[in-house]
Amino acid sequence: MFNQPAYEHEDSGMIKLEVNLDDISGEWLGYVMDLLFEAGANDVFYTPIYMKKNRPGTMLQLLCAQDKLEAMKAILFRETTTLGIRYYPLTVHRLERVFETVHTEWGPVTVKKGLYNGEIVQWAPEYEDCRKIASTLGIPLKQVYDRVRMERNG
Repeated sequence: MFNQPAYEHEDSGMIKLEVNLDDISGEWLGYVMDLLFEAGANDVFYTPIYMKKNRPGTMLQLLCAQDKLEAMKAILFRETTTLGIRYYPLTVHRLERVFETVHTEWGPVTVKKGLYNGEIVQWAPEYEDCRKIASTLGIPLKQVYDRVRMERNG
C-alpha cells in the first residue's frame, strides 16, 4: 500500500490511467494488478464494459502519483494487450485518518476514522483484524463487524 499523510489535504499531483481490454485473461489481469501496486499505484480497479461490435471487455483504471506515470505505462504496455493508454491529471481530496482500538470480547480491533474539517464522517473496522477473529473463532465476519460497532456505540 501507499504511504500518504494522515492529515486532511488535497493532492493535485495525481494521474488517472485507463485502458480498455477485450482480449486478455482474468489470470493476466490479477498479475497486472499486483505489478501495478508493487510499482506504486495508489488504486487499481476493473470495470466490465461493452466495446465495439458489442464485445464484452474490461476497463482497467488506476490512480498514481505523477512521478509514477512512466512506470505504470511501461507495465500496461508490456503486460496487457492494450494499444493505447488514456491518462489525465486528477486532484484527490483525502480525509484526515485517525486510528483507534475498540476492545471486544474476542480481542482488540483497529478502527479507521475519516475526518472532514475536523468532524468524523467515516468510521470502519479494519478488515484484516475482523477477518482474523472470524476465521480463528469460526464466526461470521458480519457478526464481528456488528460487535465492533456495538462496542463503539455502547
